Amino acid sequence: MIDNNMQLQHLLDTIDTLRGEQGCPWDRKQTSTSLKKYLQAECDELLAAINNDDHDNICEELGDVLYVLIMIAKINNDLGMFSLKDVLESINAKLIRRHPHVFAGQTYENEEQLTAQWQAIKAKEKK
Repeated sequence: MIDNNMQLQHLLDTIDTLRGEQGCPWDRKQTSTSLKKYLQAECDELLAAINNDDHDNICEELGDVLYVLIMIAKINNDLGMFSLKDVLESINAKLIRRHPHVFAGQTYENEEQLTAQWQAIKAKEKK
């Protein structure tokens, strides 16, 4: 896990440099809205790689999607909206909350019961 943390920090540092004063003009001018088309394109490329069972390309496209996602988080952080830490905390809490059969000792008897439990938790969250 330490190596993953180091690699993630390297990516965050690279993105900070790209968006910094001496960084890339293209990266500096991006907004969440301007990145939508790139996110869509990269997701489409990732799906094609998965459909082709092309693991080298899956790895590359996952990186491209991750870059765009982190850029969007960085932009929102710079605007004072939320941080990458907020995104990570939110998804982790959601995963734990939506998996009580794993994290809270709740049981289920079959796939249908598990799906119903998931949908009930999701519906409760949306209220």
